[in-house]
Amino acid sequence: MTDTTARADEAAPAASENAAPEAAADPMAVLAKEAADVKDRLLRTLAEMENLRRRTEREVVDARLYGVTNFARDILAVADNMERAMKALDDGIRAQADAGVKALLDGVELTERELIKVMEKHGVRKIEPMGQKFDPNLHQAMFELPDSSVPAGTIVQVMQPGYTIGERVLRPALVGIAKGGAKSSGDKSSASETSSAGETTSVGEAPANDNTGTAER
Repeated sequence: MTDTTARADEAAPAASENAAPEAAADPMAVLAKEAADVKDRLLRTLAEMENLRRRTEREVVDARLYGVTNFARDILAVADNMERAMKALDDGIRAQADAGVKALLDGVELTERELIKVMEKHGVRKIEPMGQKFDPNLHQAMFELPDSSVPAGTIVQVMQPGYTIGERVLRPALVGIAKGGAKSSGDKSSASETSSAGETTSVGEAPANDNTGTAER
């Protein structure tokens, strides 16, 4: 019994010495794990702050650009009326008008140009679709006109000009499109098919599109 007890007493200090380094290493591992967690949370916070900064910048730009959308839409009626007034007076009427009337007409024309310039300054630009290919994102087709002199789907008449604000459509242009002409050169299919009676029929004619829901994107 005495020898066994002595050996147990000798083994106990040795086991304590082996466990001491392991116990001393545990706090370092805990600290390293905590540091990694803190670094991860910090990186996530920085990423969120950067996303917030970019989102705020975009919102500020949008608010500056599109904040006048309703006002600009109301101003379009004024621009339309001035354009109608100028188109109602042809060159013959201008030539026969006296000096006072000519001065008045020049003033109205100058006011119209200034109005368009101010609108462009605030990001509102006029859509000039005459002769262009119909685009349902920018134009609203009101009717089709038989016209074989231009490709099918070409805008041949503008009833009301359209306007954009920034990258959005403020008001689509009201247009008439050609029907029965050859397809545009960008189409890969044949321009037309000839019937047995010798009449030429357009392939894939662009149908009229009421373009609902495109006032704003």
